[in-house]
Amino acid sequence: MASTGLFSQHVNNKTVLYLRNTIITIILVVLAVATLFPIIYMIMSAFGPNVATAGNMRSIFPSRLTLESFEAFFHFSEHSVRWIWNSIIVAAFTVIGNVVFASMAGYAFAKIKFKGSKALFGLVLVAMMIPYQVTQVPLYILIVKEFKMTNTFSAIILPGICTAYNIFLCKQFFSGLPTPLIESAKIEGCNQFQIFTKIVLPLGKTVLAVMAINTFMSSWNNFFWPFLVTSDPAMYTIQVGLKQFKFANETLFAPMMAGATISALPMFIMFFSLQKYFMEGVTIGAVKG
Repeated sequence: MASTGLFSQHVNNKTVLYLRNTIITIILVVLAVATLFPIIYMIMSAFGPNVATAGNMRSIFPSRLTLESFEAFFHFSEHSVRWIWNSIIVAAFTVIGNVVFASMAGYAFAKIKFKGSKALFGLVLVAMMIPYQVTQVPLYILIVKEFKMTNTFSAIILPGICTAYNIFLCKQFFSGLPTPLIESAKIEGCNQFQIFTKIVLPLGKTVLAVMAINTFMSSWNNFFWPFLVTSDPAMYTIQVGLKQFKFANETLFAPMMAGATISALPMFIMFFSLQKYFMEGVTIGAVKG
């Protein structure tokens, strides 16, 4: 009888465990579908017929697959290809600037003792707390009114050339590097620049990769700031250019979805080819040492 009771309890436990796993799986599938639905709808709309408004597309899957929406996107404006190149230029220089300047600043805060370093790093932390929207008005006045940089790459790139978050990220990572290693390099006669380039940067490839990926994504997807400082269609980035497909009475829906699919392509490539760094970016800098 005792063994029968134990067997029944074991079966009940397995049943409960199975039901729990089934419910969790269903919930995860539903959440995954809800998350992926906009992406699927965007891609299906891009490969569907060239229609003007979303109201004409009653189903997720188009009646026929065609590339006419992509053709309409590239023929919509003489600057369509230029928008893509502008985004590439802006994202590339923003990434380079952050990798160079944020890594140098992070190393200085982490391993170089100088007067006022704690107070200065405190200001960096305070800058991280300020909402992005709050800084747009003074930045706009400075870039557009004072420096007269409207419709230039400098106006789009400079405000994001080195962010407080990336400085914080590098500082946290470099703080975990062994100080005796740096001290021994000094004894061997290396100056700070040689230590930084020959020792610190090779050891910091992980944080630099994570920083470059996050910065590229942020810069590529940025809409508001490029929209503020550009009025010439030739200087639009791809995100600002997509706004041109929306008019007062109608929206060129399918060509806009084709452009959105093209703009999302670098994100897809980066995610699937650099998943390891995406996962490391979640935890890097969270634990000191």
